[in-house]
Amino acid sequence: MCSDRIAEVVARELAADPAVEERVGDCVLAALTAVDSGTAATDSGDTGVFLRSITVQGFRGIGPAATLRLNPGPGLTLVVGRNGSGKSSFAEAAEFALTGGNRRWDGRSIAWREGWRNLHEPEDTRIDVELLTAGEQPQLTVSTSWDANAELAQAQWMEQRGQESATSVDPRARRQQLDLYRPFLSYSELGALVDGKPSDLFDALHRLLGLDELSDAAEQIRLRKLELERAVRDSRQSRADLLVELDEADDDRARSVAELLRAPEPDLDAVAKAVDDSVLGIDGPEGLRAILRLTLPDTAQVTTAADRLAAACREVAVHATADSDADLRVLELLTRAREHVTASGSCACPVCGRGDLDIEWITSADREIEDRASELAALRAATAERGAALVAARALPSTVPDSLHKLRGAVWHLWSEWAALATADCDDQFPDRLRTVHAELSTELAALQANTRTELDHLDAVWSPLVPRILAWLDPARAVADHASELRIVKKAADWLKSATATIRGQRMQPLETTARWVWGTLRQHSNVELGAIRLQGSAGTARRVLLDVTVDEVDGAALGVMSQGELHALGLSLFLPRATVADSPFRFLMIDDPVQAMDPAKVDGLARVLAEVAASRQVVVFTHDERLAEAVRRMQLDATVLEVQRRERSIVEVRVTGDPVRRYLDDARSLLRTPQLPPAIADELVATCCRSAIEAAGLAKARQELLAAGLAHGEVERRVRNAHTTRAMITLAIMGVGARVDDLNKHLSTVGGRWLVGVLRDATAGAHVPIDRPMRELISDTERFVTWLRAHEPNAVRT
Repeated sequence: MCSDRIAEVVARELAADPAVEERVGDCVLAALTAVDSGTAATDSGDTGVFLRSITVQGFRGIGPAATLRLNPGPGLTLVVGRNGSGKSSFAEAAEFALTGGNRRWDGRSIAWREGWRNLHEPEDTRIDVELLTAGEQPQLTVSTSWDANAELAQAQWMEQRGQESATSVDPRARRQQLDLYRPFLSYSELGALVDGKPSDLFDALHRLLGLDELSDAAEQIRLRKLELERAVRDSRQSRADLLVELDEADDDRARSVAELLRAPEPDLDAVAKAVDDSVLGIDGPEGLRAILRLTLPDTAQVTTAADRLAAACREVAVHATADSDADLRVLELLTRAREHVTASGSCACPVCGRGDLDIEWITSADREIEDRASELAALRAATAERGAALVAARALPSTVPDSLHKLRGAVWHLWSEWAALATADCDDQFPDRLRTVHAELSTELAALQANTRTELDHLDAVWSPLVPRILAWLDPARAVADHASELRIVKKAADWLKSATATIRGQRMQPLETTARWVWGTLRQHSNVELGAIRLQGSAGTARRVLLDVTVDEVDGAALGVMSQGELHALGLSLFLPRATVADSPFRFLMIDDPVQAMDPAKVDGLARVLAEVAASRQVVVFTHDERLAEAVRRMQLDATVLEVQRRERSIVEVRVTGDPVRRYLDDARSLLRTPQLPPAIADELVATCCRSAIEAAGLAKARQELLAAGLAHGEVERRVRNAHTTRAMITLAIMGVGARVDDLNKHLSTVGGRWLVGVLRDATAGAHVPIDRPMRELISDTERFVTWLRAHEPNAVRT
């Protein structure tokens, strides 16, 4: 019913609506994506969960350990017993072990919680719930235990899967699913479903239908819309307050800005320019004073640095020639040759090999070394001076001051050129650029500071305080203008999602409504109250309730006020069962405590029919002290297992089978033998039919149990048992598994149990059609023996 993810459903609705703008659709899907990504998964992941047994020790009305064994598959089980027998303790124990709480105790006095330990077994308190799931490890046991002096809330939870070691768990791991699909229904909850808090049932159904994501997405869009609308209101109110102040100011600038603000949609750029045009746009009076504090190196300092650099450049030019590098290399060569002669004495030239390096050469070389060294020394000195002059010149420019960045005028541009000189290359024009840029910057700065000084002189107490107020309004106003398009989109998204939610909610509610009306129609019997549509009204953050369209004697009215307690309970079941049996529920069991109270006999018959119908696909366990339900099941020949709970002294609780389909067929067979009015041939045929039906019922229960335990999906199990059209086919499926041949059954029975099994099965199936050579009393006892063997038999492997 709810298998499609909400985001996918909404995407299809958006695609099918040609009137929706693309940005509106994107807004809706973005909200759903944000909701989905923020959802944490806390469920255990188990699906197809059936109950196998509930073992209780020292809890509520049960003292020594007692076990309620259940067939882990579809079927109806009635757990009967007088008040105080301990039957409800099994239901409460299972709910507490699986959920960590108990709805029956909610809202009750503390005495309900203080009496949770059994008085006769207070030291050893424990609950074990055996489950069968559809997972790879179908066997699951959830155990809850308490230390001797522990409080109720100090329980310890353990889980054991298959043969693995038990591990500690948090019961809240399943709480989300258990709250959503709620397979438990106590007597106190039955009435609360109808006359409890209106929002509780709404919230439960809303979550069940998978609509919480829609509500969360709608809330996210609503909050964003409120945020944007609040910004618009705040901006308008701030503008109104500002206009009052501007109108009261005796200042031309204030009047100019006020005129701009009176427009329905003020020109924000014009307002900003009106403020910037008065130099106050640069951070008010303090910004002006920062302009006045700006200084440059004086002209004499710049001239001196430029002249020094120019002179150094000229000196370098005098001594630097095209052959300077060659001269340096010659000098180094002569110097090394001189050192060679000094060390080795007169010798032939090591370079050319022709001339001699003698005394005459040494004299000539010394003169040339001296001349060349003097010239190169002068070049080095000039170069060093130029470097020092360049460093001094580059140290004069400074970076552009922060106070000029908002002006971006001539001063800012010239100062940017001035600052660039700090890293500029040194060429012949550098000294002139230093003088020129400094002169132009000095002139413009002087003019700016003169204007600034004039502006400061004209500042007064009227305009100055208004500038920060205008600027404080301007930035949020720009944000409002920027978000105007988003606000329009968000409003449309909110409206579309509200309409789509109503549509999707109606679509998803329809199957539940259909089931609820069927349940009510079956339960109500002779009631004059008709149940019509069931609708969810409201949403998160508003008044939420479930509207029940009811009529009394075909007249619309408030039926809840005139319905009997039994009718209210029937209506409560009509709302509980559709929710607990949706296809998406991981729980294949329902546990209902005392639904019969206050129901008249006609409604009890209707209840039996409803429970039997639900039990065709679910495991339904009903606890009741009212014998009328079990009597109705027997009278209408509905398949059900009846377990009786008896409590003896010192809280010793025993559970015994008092009626199941197999037992009923065998009892009927014995009754037929004791009916003298029946002709013997007809009696024998009917007795054999009952024996065959008993074997089939036992085989059906065994087949479901074994196939589910082997991991087959529930739908596949039901298909397999439906296809087992004969008694032999059902027994083959039960003890040999899927794929086994019926022709091999006799051989298998003989091997695992003995030839007598073959004979019982043959006579029970044949005797329903032809006379057989076996006393009927013997056939009944052998059938009972066959069923006992079948229930206890453990197949080696179930082939899947």
